[in-house]
Amino acid sequence: MSLWLTAIILGIVEGLTEFLPVSSTGHLILATELLGYDASKWAIFNIAIQPGAILAIVVLYRKLFWDMFTGFFRRDPVAIAFVRNLLVAFIPAVVLGLAFGDYIETLLENAVVVAWALVIGGFAILLVEKLAKPKESGGVAKLTLRQSIMVGLVQCLAMIPGVSRSGATIMGAMAMGVDRKTAAEFSFFLALPTLTGATVLQLAKHRDAITSNDMGLIALGAAMSFVVAWAVIKAFLAVVTRYGFAPFAWYRIIVGGAALIWLTMR
Repeated sequence: MSLWLTAIILGIVEGLTEFLPVSSTGHLILATELLGYDASKWAIFNIAIQPGAILAIVVLYRKLFWDMFTGFFRRDPVAIAFVRNLLVAFIPAVVLGLAFGDYIETLLENAVVVAWALVIGGFAILLVEKLAKPKESGGVAKLTLRQSIMVGLVQCLAMIPGVSRSGATIMGAMAMGVDRKTAAEFSFFLALPTLTGATVLQLAKHRDAITSNDMGLIALGAAMSFVVAWAVIKAFLAVVTRYGFAPFAWYRIIVGGAALIWLTMR
């Protein structure tokens, strides 16, 4: 298969899955395996195209971010609370990412870990959907400091490929009484520092593995992830507000189960 076509496919997969509770990393690992490649050799590419999906959040919520940015310097209480909640939720990922980064990288090469994580995560989503009693929270700025810290801690589970960063943060927030829409948006916003930090760290660490020939492929993959993520984010909020997260849970269970069967038989 052409490398350019591979870049397009992986960019689409990244855009489709980055902000859904289905694990973008897990899907990218399985996709590279299905395409017949060694997942470890495409790991850096998969990380390098994440800024495309991140940019989609910035574009879609540009007015909110600008209001929070300017409001923070005006010492607006809502803006200060918004920034505080994102920062305290981001810190656990920084600490654990730096401490266990090398071990996490080894898991990025294991498709079996991904498949099991998809299945287990699917059942976890169903459990939270059944037991959680979310209340209208009034937006990210209204979350308490305790809720923000707990969401940050739960997000660290996503360091295991297949767990899903968005799934962990959304379910963690809902388990603490946050409504679906606010939980999803908090997950979107928390992606900015988390994914940006992880991308910069990994690209700096593996900069020698990226050649000038790779830049065109990365740019194409990132562009595809931006376009697809932009469309997915808008549709996602409408779906979860009406149907909840159960459809994504069953999707995870089916895909993870199929992947386990395929990995066992190949």
